[in-house]
Amino acid sequence: MGSGKTSVGRALAELLGFKFADTDELIEGRARKRITDIFEQDGEPAFRELERTIVTELAGSHNLVISTGGGLPIQQSNLDSLKTHALVVCLWATPDKIFERVRSQSHRPLLNVPDPLGRIRELLEARTPFYKQADVLVTTEGRPVREVAQQVANQFHLARAAAS
Repeated sequence: MGSGKTSVGRALAELLGFKFADTDELIEGRARKRITDIFEQDGEPAFRELERTIVTELAGSHNLVISTGGGLPIQQSNLDSLKTHALVVCLWATPDKIFERVRSQSHRPLLNVPDPLGRIRELLEARTPFYKQADVLVTTEGRPVREVAQQVANQFHLARAAAS
């Protein structure tokens, strides 16, 4: 969360001439409620199941940039599914930078705790082994969205050329 996935994803889709999909937006549309409400009313396991369903449905897509929630890859099956048909990119930022970006946002249910910065550190520590399985790791700190998107586009073109 707060690494720039949606902003970079939209810019990347534009650069590549692809469509864009945000799994969180798809989940909200499917559930007809906000993610915070899903967490409050149904719990995190229900949210993670919705994520899994969306990832399965997107598996057959082409020419699509997919922005996922930060917790999506902690289900190994989600990560494995994405890696079969997509270049998986992890956008990275430090806990302090993430906190700076999200501290005023109220739609982050995992951060509705007394120490959100501490929670960000805990989440990153737990998720890092999954994030390191990405095909490409890109830092977003101190870089414009367009620059990050261009770097990811370059990596995509290199991966596509290598696969040919």
